Amino acid sequence: MFDHIGLGATDLPASKDFFLRALAPLGVAVAMEGPYGVGLGMNGKPSLWISAASAPPAPLHLAFVAGSRKEVDAFYQAALAAGGKDNGAPGLRPHYHANYYGAFVIGPDGHNVEAVCHRPEV
Repeated sequence: MFDHIGLGATDLPASKDFFLRALAPLGVAVAMEGPYGVGLGMNGKPSLWISAASAPPAPLHLAFVAGSRKEVDAFYQAALAAGGKDNGAPGLRPHYHANYYGAFVIGPDGHNVEAVCHRPEV
């Protein structure tokens, strides 16, 4: 449904660094950048826009697709190494569905950032 989403950051360089490091295991990189902010995505298409905000934004829940449970695990470790705070270690969340495998961290500006794989373990 979404083509892209944008969020404000009180420290744009710190948020850019956090999201690049946390999402690198999922194949996310800088797709576009300019005075308006930075667009992160895959294959040159920005899907997450981060721009400078003068006031702290309301925290969001951002869930990113992982291709495997190993990618979820790698996201979690990368996000913690990038300064994220644990909000749910990698694991099954059967209350969502039998193969819901996700991990959660709190990133800059309080956003709940998740990587999730909906596939069974291979």
